[in-house]
Order: sequence, then C-alpha cells, then structure tokens
Amino acid sequence: MRPGGQPNMQQIMKQAQKMQQQVAQAQAELAEAELTGTAGGGLVTVVVTGLGEFKSVKIDPKAVDADDVETLEDLVLAAIHNAAEAQRELTEKKMGPATGGLGGLSLPGF
Repeated sequence: MRPGGQPNMQQIMKQAQKMQQQVAQAQAELAEAELTGTAGGGLVTVVVTGLGEFKSVKIDPKAVDADDVETLEDLVLAAIHNAAEAQRELTEKKMGPATGGLGGLSLPGF
C-alpha cells in the first residue's frame, strides 16, 4: 500500500491480469479433463468433462433387469453423482489457486 492507505492501482491491475490468466489456464485444463463415475461395482459408468459436460453413460447388460428397473435407475443416478463429485473436486483443485484472491492484497471496501 502506498502512503495514505491507498492501494497501488498498477499492482492491483497486474494481480488481476495474472489471476485472469490463471483462470483461463485452469478452464482449459478442466475442458480437457475427463472424469469417470461408477456405481454397482462398475455396472454403470458415467464420463464427465472437468467443466461438467456429461460425455457418456455405459450400462453393463448384467445391470438390466426388466423386473427391477428401479435398481438400474438408482445405479445410474449414483454414477452421475459420483462423476459430479469428481468434477467438483477437480474444479476446486484447478480453480482454487487461480481465484484464491489477489495474492494477499486487500482491497478497501471488500
């Protein structure tokens, strides 16, 4: 901070630009990442990108029982939740450092 308690605007702008670059890099890495969620010991598999776009659902024929569709529905939902959790964790890992603030710089009024 400069004398008088005023933040250095040039320093703030540099930090903001650096943070913007880190966010863009993290987003690019997330877009390329593919995460897998499974349920039923692998009977249902869901693939999702790091940005949360679901790419595929695979269902092992052993999971298909016309008399018990509810179990299959539960397995699909569980695999989706599993994949979504993996995606959330990866997003936190990649985006956390990029959005963790302005390098310890405090902004008045925030």
